[in-house]
Amino acid sequence: MITVENISFGYHNQPHVLDDVSFTIEKGSWVSILGHNGSGKSTLAKLIVGLLKAKNGTITVDGIELTEKTVHQVREKVGIVFQNPDNQFVGVTVEDDIAFGMENLCFTREEIVKRIDKYAKQVGMQDYLAKEPHQLSGGQKQRVAIAGILAMDTDIIIFDEATSMLDPHGRDDVLGFIKTLKEKGKTIITITHDMKEAILSDEIIVLKEGKVLKHDHTKVVLQDKETLNESNLELLPSLKLYHKLETAGIVNEELRDYLWQLSLQK
Repeated sequence: MITVENISFGYHNQPHVLDDVSFTIEKGSWVSILGHNGSGKSTLAKLIVGLLKAKNGTITVDGIELTEKTVHQVREKVGIVFQNPDNQFVGVTVEDDIAFGMENLCFTREEIVKRIDKYAKQVGMQDYLAKEPHQLSGGQKQRVAIAGILAMDTDIIIFDEATSMLDPHGRDDVLGFIKTLKEKGKTIITITHDMKEAILSDEIIVLKEGKVLKHDHTKVVLQDKETLNESNLELLPSLKLYHKLETAGIVNEELRDYLWQLSLQK
């Protein structure tokens, strides 16, 4: 569904934010892009949706190479939910905001009204349609942002640190939405530094200082102690224990599987 080939990008004050990055994401998969702040995760998300232009390399989305001429076609296929919902709240009311993306895609008025009702209910915001943004909590704003993306019915949805400003309940709600979307065949990319979120995905891409450190199935990545140590990511307690026991030479297959299952629990 997405192919990134030899992408490089830099800002004026950071010339090497991404350096020769390449990977592919299969249709219907859930991939977490994991890395510390400054590793290039959010920049990569903005490049995929055409908000930034790469210095070198190509990005292809569902067979369409991203260029200035095709960027609108690509955006019909990719939706993004940002870390701070205020950065994408453009409507005067909740109803206006959910409608915004659909209006840009020239949906009929009848279809827009139908989808506003459907997706507002799906995220639990049907009683807030007339509310203004400043009347909402951070979690409620994030639900509205998700409803707007769902209403556009894009094939790919990127969640860029979308849970980092939420309380535990709001975080669990968003992760629940992501699981449901995955089950419906959507391609999901979550940008995160939180191992608790990354462990739920099918695959993990580990970024460090603008380079791909590792890309593999989630279980393979999380059992790779060298990569995780090199990326300076915080391990889950059960995985820390697993690696300590492995170093001591006392991990058997049964214990390894138990600790893995333990790490999947909330």
